[in-house]
Amino acid sequence: MKFKQHLQIEDAQLNMVPLINCIFLLLIFFLLTSNFISQPGIKINLPKAVTSEVVQKNTVVITITYDNRFYLNEAPVTLVELKSKLEKASNSEPILIKADRDVALIKVVNIWDFCRDIGIKQVNIATNQ
Repeated sequence: MKFKQHLQIEDAQLNMVPLINCIFLLLIFFLLTSNFISQPGIKINLPKAVTSEVVQKNTVVITITYDNRFYLNEAPVTLVELKSKLEKASNSEPILIKADRDVALIKVVNIWDFCRDIGIKQVNIATNQ
């Protein structure tokens, strides 16, 4: 006896809603976690100035943080080490002083005067526009 099979082949459809939900969850996850990655470097708040110019890239950078720590090209130094390293450096390279806005002005002026005393002609102060 032969039976007829009444099988109907339905078109298979892929439900896209779970896929879209997963993609949105991954997108939100990566957007939120990317904000928590801290950038390496020295955090300072530069003072603002209306008139400022872009300085050359081959400068010696002296950074003074709000808690009176000194850095020479992002390497921590003491004030005595800073002065001795500046004396050994060539006088042709310009100096850029990046001082936090909360640093006492006398610290910046002392470093500026020392640079001028050892013969460095170009001393600049970093600011934000």
